[in-house]
Amino acid sequence: MDAHAQELKKELDATLKARRELGPEYEAALVDSFVEKVDTRLRRRLAEERLATARGESPYGAGGPAEGNFGERFGFAIITLVLAVPLSAIGAAQTGFKGLVVAWVGVLGVNFIHAARLRRARPDPLD
Repeated sequence: MDAHAQELKKELDATLKARRELGPEYEAALVDSFVEKVDTRLRRRLAEERLATARGESPYGAGGPAEGNFGERFGFAIITLVLAVPLSAIGAAQTGFKGLVVAWVGVLGVNFIHAARLRRARPDPLD
């Protein structure tokens, strides 16, 4: 696990610990704070990659684009799972099992679309 992933894991652990200590009434604020931190890190990393590309350097180093997208994929997965918890609760509370199914179909759909976008953006190694 690289340093970025370890740092993100520590942030998630701290957020979950704070949620346990503060209770569910602060859940929305904690989720928003965590998502903002992840978003800031992803934007910073994207800016670094764009700067490296503008300089004519490979933004991924020797590892190639598949390894370079790990942080984005991992961050996106964490964000959707963190958001899935309150969405599941809201869906189940409002309409029961159907609401829960709709919430998870939405989470899976967003992840599928994100993965498809990354797959299209990856350069073909045969070119």
